[in-house]
Amino acid sequence: MMRDLRFAFRQLLKSPGFTLLALLTLAIGIGLNSAIFSLIDDLFLRGLPYREPDRVVHMYANAKERDLNEIPLSAPRFMHYRDAQTIFSDFAAENFAAFTLTGLGDPVQVFGGRLTWNYFDLLGVRPIRGRNFLAEEEKRADVALVTERFWRARLGGDPNVIDGVSHTVVGVLPNQPAAWFGTNAVAEVWTTKPFVIPGFSYERMMRGTGFLRVLGRLKPSVTQEQAGAALPSLDRSYAAEYPSNLDRTAATSIKTMPEDVTGNLRPAFATLLAAVTLVLLIACSNVANLLLARFSGRRREIALRIALGASRPTVLRLFLFESLLVSALAGMAGAFLAWRLVPLIPSMASNVLPLDRGYDPGLSLQMLGFMTTLSILTGLAVGMYPSLQASRADLIDGLKEGARGASGSQRQQRFRKILVGAQVALSVALLAAAALLITSFVRLTRQDLGFDPEHVWVGFITLPQARYGDLDARQRFVDRTLAALRNLPGLESASVSGDIPLLGGGRTLYARADVEVPPVDKRASAPGHDIPPGYLKTWGIPVVAGRDFDEHDLAGRQNVVLISQAGAKKVFPNENPIGKTLLVTSAGTPAEIVGVVGDVRSQRVAEPPGMEFYRPWAQENFPFGIITVRSRLELNALTHLVQSALTTVDPGIAVAQPQTMEVVVAQTLGQARLMMWLLGIFAAVAMALATVGIYGAVAYTVGQRTGEFGVRMAFGAETRDILRLVVDQGMRPVIAGLAVGLAAALALGRLIASQLYQTSAHSPFLLAATMASLGLAALLACVIPARRASLVSPVDALRAE
Repeated sequence: MMRDLRFAFRQLLKSPGFTLLALLTLAIGIGLNSAIFSLIDDLFLRGLPYREPDRVVHMYANAKERDLNEIPLSAPRFMHYRDAQTIFSDFAAENFAAFTLTGLGDPVQVFGGRLTWNYFDLLGVRPIRGRNFLAEEEKRADVALVTERFWRARLGGDPNVIDGVSHTVVGVLPNQPAAWFGTNAVAEVWTTKPFVIPGFSYERMMRGTGFLRVLGRLKPSVTQEQAGAALPSLDRSYAAEYPSNLDRTAATSIKTMPEDVTGNLRPAFATLLAAVTLVLLIACSNVANLLLARFSGRRREIALRIALGASRPTVLRLFLFESLLVSALAGMAGAFLAWRLVPLIPSMASNVLPLDRGYDPGLSLQMLGFMTTLSILTGLAVGMYPSLQASRADLIDGLKEGARGASGSQRQQRFRKILVGAQVALSVALLAAAALLITSFVRLTRQDLGFDPEHVWVGFITLPQARYGDLDARQRFVDRTLAALRNLPGLESASVSGDIPLLGGGRTLYARADVEVPPVDKRASAPGHDIPPGYLKTWGIPVVAGRDFDEHDLAGRQNVVLISQAGAKKVFPNENPIGKTLLVTSAGTPAEIVGVVGDVRSQRVAEPPGMEFYRPWAQENFPFGIITVRSRLELNALTHLVQSALTTVDPGIAVAQPQTMEVVVAQTLGQARLMMWLLGIFAAVAMALATVGIYGAVAYTVGQRTGEFGVRMAFGAETRDILRLVVDQGMRPVIAGLAVGLAAALALGRLIASQLYQTSAHSPFLLAATMASLGLAALLACVIPARRASLVSPVDALRAE
């Protein structure tokens, strides 16, 4: 065996051009597949660091009549299920929250949540120091759990002040994965008192507002299907116990933890996996074609070996070793390529992939095993048929050929044409998918957002409940903050609001007051925003009719509201909404419509504008907000100025996650951009490989038929006849491949239809453009060797024969 391997290595060294081309082709295919597998391994296969995560389910509420899908559960719903359910061995909830930490230098905003006492026990997370929460600490105790990272970086002592209240740290937890607790706001601190919504009264919270992430650990004897089947009875008993709650008619659904974490990414990565598989198949067909041509040209060598006593299995093993050696070397090169590519993808997908902070992808054992297996299978795939054909060479014909090469049998020529057609078909499918995603992304980025994101800075703040527990206190804070901000140099305008476009808060109930008012659980919902006067100017949102808020719209006065232009058309068709009354929030607060404003894509860029309403900050607000500043100053300088102004108002409040609005917009388009870039790169590689493969196949055929062309020209064939002959025969498998590729592109289009925006998966223009592009590339690949064949001198060709 070692002798055969050494011989295979020497044969590869004798043909450096073939060896280099085959190595590069397979290395690209193996490297791209390994890079995508590495990410899939990290995102989908390794799982979360919890005890049996596939036995943990996340519960959602769904109110499809109000277009609310997979929203958090309410506190009364959680309490009812916790007492009534029999399918979970443990049941817990989390209320995501932001806290302001003081007492350890400058104030800093940290993220985490308020938990039921058993939350981390359910997940199977044990503290590395201290303990988890106790049951008696859930409602009243001021205790906290922190991550090891936070403990080492920030805590110099114990207790700590969180939101103006001293909390005792009772445990230090391992750092928690971004895949579960979020990438943008790394969770580091957790407290108890989960049934508290800052700014909400207990009575309002108990009306059924959803804000809890509820988890259940299935009992050992209960399957996910059995748990799902038990939920409707819990929904009915909840509706009977709370007949007036706004979530009375909601239906509960569940997802396992692994499915919940990666569910939104699965279609995208399934598409990417299919794409790199197509690239590998194109590479394999390319190298198989090269090997078949190479082995066909060695028929005399094969015949001599057989004549000297070599068996056909020995010949088969000899040639198969060559293909396996090529794939093994390509696997090493592919490993290097994957090692260089894998770190690039997370940087391209900033804040898109749920990867931990400081994520450092490397060549794991799983990845090395994958690449080893892939290299062996690739070597077998590309070498088996050529080796079989080579071992079946006819002894007498092979010896008669003398030194001449041969183009191979009709069966081999037909198989090479099939390989060329397969490369073209696979390339068409991949190019069409890339064209669809690129077109979709371009159309998405051209949508009118309804606001001007340029030169806008945003930063998050949390107001400690101890000092800002009522509406008036928070209003005074905003007044003083805006006054301080407007005195800063280089600022055009400033605002403080409950949320901002593309980072909007939850949806709020509303109903017309001048028609029959439906019960609270039947009312429509829409995004609601709490804004001060000047907010619309800062964001560049026009007032279409009526007026903006002003300094007279205060608490205790007439409640007022602004609605969007799309909302006016939807709720008040063919009517003037100015002066009419809306009932807003679950309390049904009457508010007079004083203005209609331009439509804003406040939730997602891909979501068309609909009904939205705005309330004055002075009449409705909560102890958290976002500062918005329009300025041409640089990000860090502007952050320093805003924090300095904020310190003059309240030294205990910190700005968190300062960023420009251009970054926010880019983040919302992150997954679409990632898919566009990766699939575009894969498609370009596929097109290049297919073009090289077509060129190689035609060039080899031309080289083997030099004598034939000389005879034709000696009998009067002209240059254009030879050119036409070669191009015609070279393009026949290409045309067949284009036809098959069109069908494959239509099928692949259906798979990615859910990822497209305002783009038909069967766009005739894009499909035609894709086929034309690849057809022209293939034609060029055929014309170059055809041109060389047409320039052959008949005398030289016949002399060579």
